[in-house]
Amino acid sequence: MSGQTRLLENRWDDAYAATLDEPGKLLYRSNLLGADKRITNYGGGNTSAKVMETDPLTGEKVQVLWVKGSGGDVGTIKLDGFATLYQEKLEALKGIYQGVHDEDRMVGFLPHCTFNLNPRAASIDTPLHGFVPFTHVDHMHPDAIIAIAASKNSKDLTSQIFGSDIGWLPWRRPGFQLGLDLEAFVKANPTAKGVVLESHGLFTWANDAKECYLLTLEIINKAIEWFAAQTEGKVIFGGAATESLSAAERRAIAAKLMPEIRGRIGKAERKLGDFDDQDAVLEFVNSKHLKPLGALGTSCPDHFLRTKIRPLILDFDPAHPDVDVVIAGLDKALEDYRADYTRYYESCKHDNSPAMRDPNPVIFLVPGVGMLSFAKDKATARIAGEFYVNAINVMRGASTVSKYQGLPEQEAFDIEYWLLEEAKLQRMPKPKSLAGRVALVTGGAGGIGRATAERLMAEGACVVLADIDAEALDAAKADFAKRYSADSVRAVQLDVTKEEAVTAAFADASVEFGGVDILVSNAGIASSAPVEETTLAMWDKNISILATGYFLVSREAFRLFRRQNLGGNVVFVASKNGLASSPNASAYCTAKAAEIHLARCLALEGAEAGIRVNTVNPDAVLRGSKIWNGEWREQRAASSKIEVSDLEEHYRKRSMLKLNVFPEDIAEAIYFLASDLSAKSTGNIINVDAGNAQSFTR
Repeated sequence: MSGQTRLLENRWDDAYAATLDEPGKLLYRSNLLGADKRITNYGGGNTSAKVMETDPLTGEKVQVLWVKGSGGDVGTIKLDGFATLYQEKLEALKGIYQGVHDEDRMVGFLPHCTFNLNPRAASIDTPLHGFVPFTHVDHMHPDAIIAIAASKNSKDLTSQIFGSDIGWLPWRRPGFQLGLDLEAFVKANPTAKGVVLESHGLFTWANDAKECYLLTLEIINKAIEWFAAQTEGKVIFGGAATESLSAAERRAIAAKLMPEIRGRIGKAERKLGDFDDQDAVLEFVNSKHLKPLGALGTSCPDHFLRTKIRPLILDFDPAHPDVDVVIAGLDKALEDYRADYTRYYESCKHDNSPAMRDPNPVIFLVPGVGMLSFAKDKATARIAGEFYVNAINVMRGASTVSKYQGLPEQEAFDIEYWLLEEAKLQRMPKPKSLAGRVALVTGGAGGIGRATAERLMAEGACVVLADIDAEALDAAKADFAKRYSADSVRAVQLDVTKEEAVTAAFADASVEFGGVDILVSNAGIASSAPVEETTLAMWDKNISILATGYFLVSREAFRLFRRQNLGGNVVFVASKNGLASSPNASAYCTAKAAEIHLARCLALEGAEAGIRVNTVNPDAVLRGSKIWNGEWREQRAASSKIEVSDLEEHYRKRSMLKLNVFPEDIAEAIYFLASDLSAKSTGNIINVDAGNAQSFTR
């Protein structure tokens, strides 16, 4: 229910499918279904096929259930993402099942059914697929179907729309009993093609992979067409209570609000943010029914596992857009939300419930502006927002044709704090050292900048690449997005000497990630000339980029760090030349010395706020450097009276350790200073120059 009537398209390619075996067709079907968010959201739903395989022990043919494994996503799953179980052993579990109270124990028996030592863990939905007596089963969470499932009269609506083709089952938490319920339904309704699960989603089945895929599309499209006809001309969400601000205004408000929120909810665990102001979101946040519908909470279990049971709606009036008033009220709004979440936990908990988790909201709704979502990493924050858009679509459909109902709090709690969910959380890998951190790297498309971005991303940081070279910037961003993820990197073209551009770059970072934690000030140039031949333009350019530019980005970082109140980290990339003078480079050396002293001043100012400022001094980093690709290389070779081709070897021999210095060496020092490894260091200088006695700090 996205508000669109566009139907799902059949994307099945018979020629390609003919080249696949049954597991391959299952994978193909799964990826096709998961590619469209109208069919299922990220990580939601699952697919299965019952396949005849050769038993590795007996050599005999046995039936094996291939089903999406725990924690997978059907849109991106590979073959190794499916669990495989002996169907016969799975069926045998019915003989030891003792009733609903026994469901959690039954999950422990699933590994005993594993076929061919497959290490992929089976999910709690495995019995739902295994006990349906059809070869192929799809379980999806389409907005159009959940809008039916979350309606007060969902059973009647299901019958009205689908007749006897699709049945209906009342809400039950996924598990062994629901698998038995599905089996009983199919036996009692042999002509049925599927079933709607109240407040949950859709099951469809067939004995052919393509037939199952087409059936799933058919049922969802039927719901889409029905809703389009029913809602045409009707007032949605009670109509508009306010109007959206312009796109630029919305983004500016998000840039100001997100660091303030992030600072308040991210002290125990850093959070990253995502901003969404698509039409579906704006329609909801601007509506008269925003508060009553928001308070009801989400319906589908997959929704509130990602978004918490309900959002925090901020008191903002787009007609009088005073964001400072909202910021002033944030502490009280968050205090009230946490108190209500604590009430929810205390009133619903069981004797063996896990301890209460982070009581802060995940979803923030702002009238006239959009939706802000926060989580431990960017991908999770973005996906949480996507899930809430699904919830909005569900509320739109259900509240227009019926009355929307969320899950009762106790049912929601029993899913959110299910011991099996807790066990899944405990199996998650330990966060990397910079998880939840955002770094802005100036000169990010050059040799040292790219190496630094790579080092920080490898430790879990999200990085904003800032560089004046648009072409190099685009190439760097595309490379990192491919090798890490599109969620990990953003790029902004930036001239660090332009005050407004610097302010805008930090605002962009705040909208994209929620704020900034680390500034690596690395933008640079170099020039060489005897002082009497040094023009004022050359002098001004060095000072403008290497001193003024470093001041501007640091000042903006300090402003943002203080607003977040989470501390902060600044690393300057200066130079050996800032400590040791060189002939014929007075403008460059002076500007680099200014950088170093600016860092010392900032370390003094930032300490009381937990803002650390340190410096890395490289020397002769030729490889990958844009500075050394120009006249600087020729000028330094001429200054040393050697050939340009001999310059790198000259610097190696000149060093005390007789080693070359590479961008990765500088990046390692920057990572050390940007991480908690150096948590008790500020105002320091690390020389990475393979040893140069002239630049020893004194």
